[in-house]
Amino acid sequence: MINAGDLRPGATVERGGQLLQVLDFAHIKLGRGTAVVRTKLKNLTTGAVTEETFRPEEKFGRARIERSEAQYLYRDGDAFVVMDTQTYDQTPLSAEQIGDGVRWLKENDTLTLLTHDDRILGVELPIAVELEVTETDPGFRGDTANAGTKPATVETGATVDVPLFVNPGDRIRIDTRNGRYLERA
Repeated sequence: MINAGDLRPGATVERGGQLLQVLDFAHIKLGRGTAVVRTKLKNLTTGAVTEETFRPEEKFGRARIERSEAQYLYRDGDAFVVMDTQTYDQTPLSAEQIGDGVRWLKENDTLTLLTHDDRILGVELPIAVELEVTETDPGFRGDTANAGTKPATVETGATVDVPLFVNPGDRIRIDTRNGRYLERA
């Protein structure tokens, strides 16, 4: 069991038979009254996000989320087929299960499957991926009207703002959490 006062963003708890992931957390002390915990919770089954307030001593069941390494193989229509690297089982995943990481996936990439009771809840991508720039406009010397960046399309089809010195064919590292350029590889 875990107290509401011990919740942190990213934690997964079980309440009323539902799996809930903590997206946001705030411990608030009200004047002379008692403290409260305000949370933003995402239901991992339905995807619904709710904001709730609890007393710090309220208890939740701790959910056990298993992580296993997998490899992205290919896209089959709307499904993304991944293979568990331990058992070699292939599983199709929907774009909703992968989330925003769809923009950064290319064949043979490694990712982590998140499962609970043999049900796949989602995936975790590496923090940074290395991709090749396929298309971008040339940067002109002295063109700093837009803070020295320009849009570039990478091999997965996603668009990223990159510095002016990046050219087509360059390999760059991108942060998968926020989609920002990190460095040239």
